[in-house]
Amino acid sequence: MKNFVQPGNTITLTAPYAVASGDGLLVGSIFGIAAGDAAIGEPIETALIGVFDITKVGSQAWTVGAKVYWDDTNKRCTTSRPTTRLYARPSRRWRAAGATLSAGCA
Repeated sequence: MKNFVQPGNTITLTAPYAVASGDGLLVGSIFGIAAGDAAIGEPIETALIGVFDITKVGSQAWTVGAKVYWDDTNKRCTTSRPTTRLYARPSRRWRAAGATLSAGCA
Protein backbone atom coordinates (compact mmCIF):
# COMPACT_ATOMS: atom_id res chain seq x y z
CA MET A 1 0.00 0.00 0.00
CA LYS A 2 1.65 3.22 -1.10
CA ASN A 3 0.18 5.46 1.62
CA PHE A 4 1.12 3.26 4.64
CA VAL A 5 3.23 5.22 7.16
CA GLN A 6 3.74 2.95 10.21
CA PRO A 7 1.91 0.30 12.25
CA GLY A 8 0.74 2.83 14.86
CA ASN A 9 1.47 0.88 18.04
CA THR A 10 3.60 3.86 19.08
CA ILE A 11 3.77 7.43 17.82
CA THR A 12 5.97 10.38 18.64
CA LEU A 13 4.16 13.12 20.56
CA THR A 14 5.32 16.30 22.28
CA ALA A 15 5.30 15.87 26.07
CA PRO A 16 2.64 18.20 27.52
CA TYR A 17 4.36 17.89 30.92
CA ALA A 18 7.39 16.03 32.28
CA VAL A 19 6.86 12.27 31.99
CA ALA A 20 8.81 9.20 33.06
CA SER A 21 8.85 5.87 31.29
CA GLY A 22 5.52 4.12 31.95
CA ASP A 23 3.57 7.29 32.81
CA GLY A 24 0.26 8.01 31.15
CA LEU A 25 0.01 11.19 29.11
CA LEU A 26 -2.73 13.02 27.27
CA VAL A 27 -1.99 15.15 24.21
CA GLY A 28 -5.19 16.70 22.91
CA SER A 29 -7.49 13.69 22.68
CA ILE A 30 -4.65 11.16 22.30
CA PHE A 31 -3.89 9.08 25.40
CA GLY A 32 -0.87 6.81 25.62
CA ILE A 33 1.93 5.47 27.78
CA ALA A 34 5.37 7.10 27.69
CA ALA A 35 8.05 4.74 26.36
CA GLY A 36 10.82 6.83 27.96
CA ASP A 37 11.48 9.98 29.96
CA ALA A 38 10.82 13.46 28.56
CA ALA A 39 10.72 17.03 29.82
CA ILE A 40 7.84 19.32 28.87
CA GLY A 41 7.97 20.12 25.15
CA GLU A 42 10.31 17.26 24.24
CA PRO A 43 9.39 14.50 21.78
CA ILE A 44 8.28 11.26 23.44
CA GLU A 45 7.56 7.87 21.92
CA THR A 46 4.10 6.97 23.17
CA ALA A 47 2.49 3.52 23.18
CA LEU A 48 -1.12 3.59 22.02
CA ILE A 49 -1.83 -0.14 22.06
CA GLY A 50 -1.02 -2.76 24.69
CA VAL A 51 -1.68 -3.77 28.28
CA PHE A 52 0.04 -1.70 30.97
CA ASP A 53 0.20 -1.41 34.76
CA ILE A 54 -0.74 2.18 35.57
CA THR A 55 -1.77 4.20 38.64
CA LYS A 56 -5.45 4.22 39.55
CA VAL A 57 -7.67 5.66 42.28
CA GLY A 58 -6.88 3.24 45.12
CA SER A 59 -10.33 3.33 46.71
CA GLN A 60 -12.16 2.23 43.56
CA ALA A 61 -12.94 -1.45 42.96
CA TRP A 62 -13.11 -2.29 39.26
CA THR A 63 -14.34 -5.25 37.29
CA VAL A 64 -13.15 -6.66 33.99
CA GLY A 65 -14.57 -4.60 31.14
CA ALA A 66 -15.51 -1.53 33.22
CA LYS A 67 -14.96 1.84 31.54
CA VAL A 68 -11.78 3.49 32.81
CA TYR A 69 -10.88 7.14 32.24
CA TRP A 70 -7.64 9.12 32.45
CA ASP A 71 -7.66 11.91 35.03
CA ASP A 72 -5.07 14.27 33.54
CA THR A 73 -5.12 16.58 36.58
CA ASN A 74 -4.14 13.84 39.05
CA LYS A 75 -2.30 11.65 36.48
CA ARG A 76 -4.17 8.43 37.27
CA CYS A 77 -7.02 6.26 36.05
CA THR A 78 -10.53 6.49 37.45
CA THR A 79 -14.03 5.23 36.83
CA SER A 80 -15.35 8.78 37.42
CA ARG A 81 -15.95 10.82 34.33
CA PRO A 82 -15.87 14.54 35.11
CA THR A 83 -13.57 15.92 32.38
CA THR A 84 -11.60 12.77 31.65
CA ARG A 85 -10.95 10.71 28.53
CA LEU A 86 -11.95 7.07 28.09
CA TYR A 87 -8.69 5.17 28.34
CA ALA A 88 -9.29 1.45 28.52
CA ARG A 89 -11.00 -1.47 30.13
CA PRO A 90 -9.37 -3.49 32.91
CA SER A 91 -8.05 -6.84 31.78
CA ARG A 92 -8.56 -8.39 35.22
CA ARG A 93 -10.40 -7.66 38.49
CA TRP A 94 -8.83 -5.18 40.95
CA ARG A 95 -9.32 -4.79 44.70
CA ALA A 96 -10.56 -1.49 46.14
CA ALA A 97 -7.23 -0.95 47.89
CA GLY A 98 -5.14 -1.56 44.75
CA ALA A 99 -3.03 1.33 43.54
CA THR A 100 -2.39 0.09 39.99
CA LEU A 101 -4.25 -1.75 37.29
CA SER A 102 -3.43 -3.69 34.17
CA ALA A 103 -5.54 -2.35 31.36
CA GLY A 104 -5.44 -2.38 27.59
CA CYS A 105 -5.17 0.79 25.57
CA ALA A 106 -7.34 0.98 22.50
